[in-house]
Parts: sequence; structure tokens; C-alpha cells
Amino acid sequence: MKKLLLLALSLNCIFNDFSCAQNEVNVSTKALRIVVPATAGGNNDLIARLLSQKINENMGQVVIVDNRPSASGLLSAQFVARSVPDGYTLLHASNTFAVAPSIVANAGYDPLKDFYGVTLTCIVSKVLDVNPMLSVHTVLDLIALAKLRPGLISYGTAGIGGTGHMAAELFNSQAGTRMLHVPYKGNSQAIVDVAGGQVMVMFDEISTSLSYIRSGKLRALAITSLKRSPILPMVPTIDESGLPGYEDLTFNGLMAPVAAPKEILSRWRMEVAKVVNKPELRKQFLDMGVELIASNSTEDFTAFIKTEFNNKAKLARQAGIKIE
Repeated sequence: MKKLLLLALSLNCIFNDFSCAQNEVNVSTKALRIVVPATAGGNNDLIARLLSQKINENMGQVVIVDNRPSASGLLSAQFVARSVPDGYTLLHASNTFAVAPSIVANAGYDPLKDFYGVTLTCIVSKVLDVNPMLSVHTVLDLIALAKLRPGLISYGTAGIGGTGHMAAELFNSQAGTRMLHVPYKGNSQAIVDVAGGQVMVMFDEISTSLSYIRSGKLRALAITSLKRSPILPMVPTIDESGLPGYEDLTFNGLMAPVAAPKEILSRWRMEVAKVVNKPELRKQFLDMGVELIASNSTEDFTAFIKTEFNNKAKLARQAGIKIE
């Protein structure tokens, strides 16, 4: 009897080991798809491809980066929300993911009900730029001029509801100003026109403004984060320049369908953390104005998205931002 019991225990251990090995094979052979709601070449795509490469190198996991650009990233979000919730189709979301349902009629998804957070992947500070011809050198100068000429100081953005638009409207709300919004169909033309003097102000990611600032084509008034940027250390924050508490960051992060297995999502979070915590990679991206970062848990990032959605929905209502 004792021998039979020992044999049964041995067979059970062998079976469990075999099952675990099978699970490991299944995890590593099924491709992970990261859907990017933007064209190739931007920050969102660049970070997704970095993660794809490093996760493949670290664990042999096949990772596909799937670019699906569309207005406000709606098609990408809808695609992932309706995908099989097995944890192998993720959205590399940005601020627009949390903003769009508040400003777009029939966005086709709910960021809180249809999705669950995996992890942040990076944050990017913005910089408040002005054309050098504008006679302002500080945030308080800009506020004073905007109040003196309500509705006449123009600011350019990459489009309605985009990161630059929301940052500017948060500024208007806290400063009590009313600047004129000039939306473009993309960031590149907007920044060219601000540098050329057709538009006077812009809230833009440091990574895309840096060359214009260094060449003198744009004047950097302040940074939108609560801490100064290591690549523009002499530029103060908006918070320390007259608007205490002002903060607006661009983020990227991975989202999954809400029913996806949480243990698989936690595994992806841990793999992302391994990548973004490498000192050489962090320095490489910080030099471009991008801070690689992972959330402490999937729950943390899910809560972050909820806060972001609620804050931006409130701001959109106050500013009357709507896309029909």
C-alpha cells in the first residue's frame, strides 16, 4: 500500500511537471499582438517596437506590432475591445484612448468597462512653446497677454482632443485665459506654423520640440510636468512659474480586453518592467525626452486610466470640446 501511494505521488508529480511544461510551451509559442493606433515612426510605435524586440530576446516570445492608425485611435481600440480576451492582443494606448469617449459621439468602446490595464510603458513631458516674436518670456507674461487679448492669442495642436489641445485647455482653465484653438491634421504642420509665426503658442512633446528650441525657432517657456526635464534643465515647470499644481503628461501603456486572464497580463507587466528598467535603455530614451516606466501592478494602471478618463471628461465638458 505504501509503495502504491509513493508511485501515485511520483506519477502526480510527473504529470504536474508535464502540464507546466505544456503551459510554458503554449505561452511562448502563441504570438502576442500589440496594436498601435498610430503610423510607424512616432513615440507610440517606437516604444511598442522596443518592447517587441526585447520581450522576444528575453523569453523567445513572438511579438507582432500591428499599426492601425485612425482618427482618435478609435478603430484600434474597437478592434482590441472585440478581440478574443485571451491576453494575447493588447492595445498600446495613449492619452487619446482615455479622452476620445468623452468627446467623440459613438466612440464604440468604454475605456473603463471594456478594458483592463496592463502597465504604463512611458511618459513624456510637454513643453509650452511660443514663437520668439511673441513678446513673452515667462508663463505669467503669457497669462497677462492672453487676458489682455482674450481669444486673439492662437495656439496650434495636432487636432481636436489631442494631447496638445487638452494641455492648452487645462492651462486656460487654471489660468483663467481664453486662447484661440487652431487644430491641424497632424503635429508636424502645427509645429512648423508656430515656428513660422502663423500661430503663436503650442503645447508639444519635448521630443518633437527639442530641435526647434535648440535652433532658436521656438522659445520654451515652461515644462508641463511637476519636475524639470533633464534635457532642458534651465526651463522651469508651469507649476513653479505661476500655476501651482499644473501637470499634464503624455503617456503610453498597454491595455487588454477586460475579460483577459489577469495572470497573463501580470506576466506581460513583469516583462515590460524588465525592459524599461535597463539603465542603458532608460538613458537612451531620456536623452530624447521620453521616460520609460512600468506600473507597479496591473491594478495600478487600471486605476490610472480611470483617473485620467474622469479628469479629461470633466475638462472636456468645461471647455466644450466635442467631435460630432
